[in-house]
Amino acid sequence: MSDENGTPDTTAGSPAREAGSSGLLPAGSRAAGTPAAPRPEPLRFFGTTWVDHDHGYTPRRIGVAVGSLAAAVASCLVLRFAYEGVALAGTGGFVTVLVVVMFAISSALAFRNTWDAFTRRPDPDRQASLRGLLAIGFVGSLLAYFFRSLMEAPGEKLHRAEYEAARTEHERRTARRTRNPSKKRRRS
Repeated sequence: MSDENGTPDTTAGSPAREAGSSGLLPAGSRAAGTPAAPRPEPLRFFGTTWVDHDHGYTPRRIGVAVGSLAAAVASCLVLRFAYEGVALAGTGGFVTVLVVVMFAISSALAFRNTWDAFTRRPDPDRQASLRGLLAIGFVGSLLAYFFRSLMEAPGEKLHRAEYEAARTEHERRTARRTRNPSKKRRRS
């Protein structure tokens, strides 16, 4: 509630905003003091369709696979033009080989880093330090996205494991007691 005029607070993240425009919680929702059930984290291009594989999940996976492969092919064509530009500049064989090796190593590292990020949360400090290298090896990231989208939504395995763990923990915390705690024997 707003302190000034007593109206409901509808800023982002407030319970009124999350519950809908009316500010009322939907029927069957949590009571006061009960922790909210965990919500699945949305994935890029998929939202939360990865939870039940519904609402166009399969066409989205096909679209992501085709799109990432097309972007990788277009990127390779751009790199080919860059290679031809270096060769036309007459900088010598050493520089040409150095550029090719740099892009190959950067792409391999970007592929590995992107692939690993689909199965475990990456370290933010390491990601920040590798940002330039990963930008150079963008083809590797696109190929990792393509190959992962052939199996599942990229990142689905990680998000599903986290979501299932959060649901299990929530169910454990909110489970009703089966016995009356007032009849519990006291130790003397």
